[in-house]
Amino acid sequence: MSNYLTIAQAIVSVFLIIFILLQQRGTAMGSAFGGGGESYSTRRGAEKKLYIGSIVLGVLFVGLAILNLFIK
Repeated sequence: MSNYLTIAQAIVSVFLIIFILLQQRGTAMGSAFGGGGESYSTRRGAEKKLYIGSIVLGVLFVGLAILNLFIK
């Protein structure tokens, strides 16, 4: 059972990394440090699905980690 949880956690972590990397946050390095383009925009379409999917995968990852901790 523990092996299945570890494999599931590894798969979820790969998808979580992919979902986070696919999100477009800023176009320049300056936006990473808080500079440039302070305009507010809402997420729409695929960007919103990636955002919600990353939240779901993050919660699933933490849940699997806690479950894996209690099983061992």
